[in-house]
Order: sequence, then C-alpha cells, then structure tokens
Amino acid sequence: RRAQAVRIPATHLHMSAATMQVGQQDFEKAQEQLKLLKEDPGNETKLKLYALFKQATEGPCNSPKPGMLDFVKKAKWDAWNSLGNLSKDNAREKYTELVSSLVSAESAGQKKDTSPEEGRHDGYETLIVTTKNNITKIMFNRPDRKNAINHKMYREITKALEEAGKDDSTIAVITGNGDYYSSGNDLNNFANIQPSDMAKMAKDGAVLLREFVDHFIDFPKPLVAMVNGPAIGICVTVLGLCDIVYASDRATFHTPFSQLGQSPEGCSSYLFPKIMGLAKANEMLLFNRKLTAAEACAQGLVTEVFPERTFQKEAWARLEAYAALPKNSLAVSKQLLRSMEKEKLHEVNSRECEILKERWLSDECVNAIVSFFQKKSKL
Repeated sequence: RRAQAVRIPATHLHMSAATMQVGQQDFEKAQEQLKLLKEDPGNETKLKLYALFKQATEGPCNSPKPGMLDFVKKAKWDAWNSLGNLSKDNAREKYTELVSSLVSAESAGQKKDTSPEEGRHDGYETLIVTTKNNITKIMFNRPDRKNAINHKMYREITKALEEAGKDDSTIAVITGNGDYYSSGNDLNNFANIQPSDMAKMAKDGAVLLREFVDHFIDFPKPLVAMVNGPAIGICVTVLGLCDIVYASDRATFHTPFSQLGQSPEGCSSYLFPKIMGLAKANEMLLFNRKLTAAEACAQGLVTEVFPERTFQKEAWARLEAYAALPKNSLAVSKQLLRSMEKEKLHEVNSRECEILKERWLSDECVNAIVSFFQKKSKL
C-alpha cells in the first residue's frame, strides 16, 4: 500500500515565517530603544541584557572562561553561560520583553517628574537633593543597587554637602530612597582593575574617601541622618559624625570590614569606642557584629528609633520644628560642640585612609573581593 504524502498547509508556513520576521523586527527595535534609555538600569540588568543578546545572536555560550581577576568579563561569561541551551528565539523574546519593561518604567518615571518637587537641585544623577522648609534633604537614589556608593555617588555626596553647607537652609538631612539606607561601598568600584592599575586605584580611592569624610567633619550646620533601612559600611561609620541619627525599627547597622579584608573608616576607629565603649565597638568593627536599630540606640550610635509605619511622619515633624529655630544660633552652637575635636578627627581620617590604601593592595583584600563576586555570580 502506497504511503500517503503528508501535507502541511501553506498558510501555516506563511504564518510561521511572518511571526519569525516580526520577532526579528521587535528584537532590532528593542536594540534601538535600549540605546535611547536615559537611566542606567544597573549592572545586574545589564548583565541579563548582555547574556540574552549573545544567546539570541550566537546561541549557547561558546567562549573560554575568563580569569578570576577579570571581574567584568567573568560576570558577563557567567551570565551568558547560565542561560544554558535556551533557544535563540526564546532569548530574543526575553530580551525584547526586558527592554520593553525598562522603557515602560522610565516613561512612568518621566511622567512623575513633570511636576518637580519644590526646591529640587539640578546636576545630580545618584542623589535627589531638595530644599524645603529650611531643610536640605540629600537622598541616596540608587534603589536598584540598594543605594551602594559608587565613585560618582561619592563625588556627588561631597558636592551636596558642600552646597548644603552654604545655602540658606537651617539643617541638612541624609536619607535613602527605597528599602535600604545604603549598602555601603559599591564593590563594583574594584571590578575590572588590572594588576598594573591597582596602586593607582588604591591611591585615588584613598584621596576620594578622605575628601568625602572631611566634608562630614567640617559640615557647619546640624546634620541629621534618617536611616530608613539597612545600613552597611561607610554609611554606618560616618553616622558618628552626624549630630542626630533617627532610625526606623527595620534598620540594621553592619560594618563587615574584616570580612572583606579591609579596615574601619569614617573616623569610626576613634569615635565608635567613645560612643559605645571599646568592647561593643570591637564587636562591631573587628568581628562584623550586625546591630538592630534598638541595639544601636542602646549603645548610643542612634538617637531614637521609630516604628516603620510612623517613621517618616514622626521624624519629619521633629526636623521641621528644629529647622524653625534660629539658624545662626544652631550653627554657632554646633561649632562649639565640635571645635575641640575637629583637628583630631581630620588626623584620624587621614590615618584611616592611609591604612585602607595598604589594605586594598593586600592579598587578603583582593581574595575577599574575588570571593564576594564568586558568591554573587552563583546567586
């Protein structure tokens, strides 16, 4: 018996080809849309986009694994390799969807910005700086990165403090946008550094950090920290240089310096033992003890803790009352309180930065940071 020929309707073939063509057009359009984005989507999203693009155009990962110290290339390789045998069509679709979500999010954000907040300062990318009711608010604004402080943010915080010290406000307030106050130093500051550039990186980093902390030491007005969530590293150590620290009850305080092969900064090696006693400071600075908001308050690092649901309302009511006090009287009184310590604090800051410069060049620190990126890539 003769086998019957299998017939495939021409319309089915036509529709499949059309669908594939539209998919390719969408993919190409997404590439153009990505170039037009004004906001940095963050390193994790950029790695996903890179991996999906490579998978969509070349298929499964086919390049040799980079060396451990080449952090950027290794992160890209890991992201691409993690897609396994995902088909080109599926990768193209996922890439297009991801770009579309980024475009939509940025568009929504631009609509919100059509009515700018009163007194908003221009010229900042990593911060939102506003002046209202005699208060200059400096808000960390990298919520997608848990407000981690990269080099640009260090410079912008320094600039914001300098400007706030000279403007007409009575007090300045530092806080964070999103769930975190700040996750501290962005370890991507150490990424993709070639061995020959390590000494320069350490020297430049020490200069940047010293200038940053100096601006906290020299700030002429009352400086308040409103810790809205977890705080890590440098953003914890400089709390000792603030005049008041208010915290939400969901805030935590962590200085994992030895865990990362580094050493204390922000004048914490001098101020923390004075604030909380040597034994408690040792637990925190040497042995990475994480404090709850209540513990930080009991030990003197935090002025007062508020319930999360009422934190913003209660704390801002206090701050607005403070800002109505005579400005010059507050500034003069702060200078009296700080003047005897200022020279000592600058000396401590200088010494801490010199030691950190040495730590950044040590094998311990390099190995700890490599280990951090390895764990991160497995998540």
